Amino acid sequence: MENERKIMILDTTLRDGEQTAGVVFANHEKVRIARLLSEMGVDQIEAGIPVMGGDEEKAIKEICQAGLKSSIMGWNRPVIKDIEASLAVGCDAVAISISTSDIHIKYKLQSSREWVLEQMVKACEFAKKEGVYVSVNAEDASRSDMTFLLEFARAAKQAGADRIRYCDTVGIMDPFTIHNNIKLITEKTGMDVEMHTHNDFGMATANALAGVLAGASWVGVTVLGLGERAGNAALEEVVMALKFIYDIDLGFKHEMFLEAAEYVSRASGREIPKWKAIVGSNMFAHESGIHADGALKHPGTYEAFSPEEVGLQRQIVIGKHSGTAAVRSKFKEYGIELSRHQAQELLPMVRATAVSLKRSLFDKELVYMFEDYFGKRH
Repeated sequence: MENERKIMILDTTLRDGEQTAGVVFANHEKVRIARLLSEMGVDQIEAGIPVMGGDEEKAIKEICQAGLKSSIMGWNRPVIKDIEASLAVGCDAVAISISTSDIHIKYKLQSSREWVLEQMVKACEFAKKEGVYVSVNAEDASRSDMTFLLEFARAAKQAGADRIRYCDTVGIMDPFTIHNNIKLITEKTGMDVEMHTHNDFGMATANALAGVLAGASWVGVTVLGLGERAGNAALEEVVMALKFIYDIDLGFKHEMFLEAAEYVSRASGREIPKWKAIVGSNMFAHESGIHADGALKHPGTYEAFSPEEVGLQRQIVIGKHSGTAAVRSKFKEYGIELSRHQAQELLPMVRATAVSLKRSLFDKELVYMFEDYFGKRH
């Protein structure tokens, strides 16, 4: 893939992430998250919905005044007072969001396609007159009639929109269909397209990347993939996949990914699953004998990138699946040089203990096992 094309990242942890059922960020947390995102290298931060007023408005204002490198975007309905609220707090970018699918137009908006176009154009023209960057969001784009979606995109472009956000609102897309759709939109309209993908079928990151391959220049993400229902495409997954799979380095400080993930996890009251891609604690934990042996000889045998890239550390876990190489390596950490023969003698006990406890073993348990079997070291 061509390396020259600049891919931009919009992070919506503070808007879509906070719309996760049961998640509320305190004001100081919103500001801290914005600082972390900006420092990591996010191009644009969707900071929330200014027209909500109260704490939301206060927090967004503080983020706008924090002198961050990132552009700060406010989310709006296609309503003039919403956009005025975004301008009042100091946002330099606005998202104007309206549904484009017939199911939404009929049941949610109880209106017509013509009305949708009219509202969007009016709001977009107003925002552009105020000199801000405009993203027009086609909500439920993935279930919209393509002919209408193209008409919507062209009308947005004519009204001065800087990009269109393709929203897979209910996460029903697959990478192949997304690729076709985005290719069509970029070729037919020449618009900058932002991917906004949801994870209902576990394909948010794959769909976002497929969109990039088809010509999208923006990707909307959240830290840890936080978001409504099954969440959004995860910031750390998209950035690392672009770098290591497609050789597109966005220049992010990805060694901060773990710190950001842990902070957002605490602020949102959502635990990071051990098996979470990129930042989960099991990413660099090796237990299986063959894997651990390979990773000890050359980490690249079983690791796609080094743990330091994202602020993690490699762990050799001793348990039911361990082999002698891992056991010897683990004891070396305690300053004990085990011979191959000693490791072979210990291994059946290690495995039997792990099975009876139904887990891997703690360092202390291994040392006790060693002492019980070989006698205390003098």
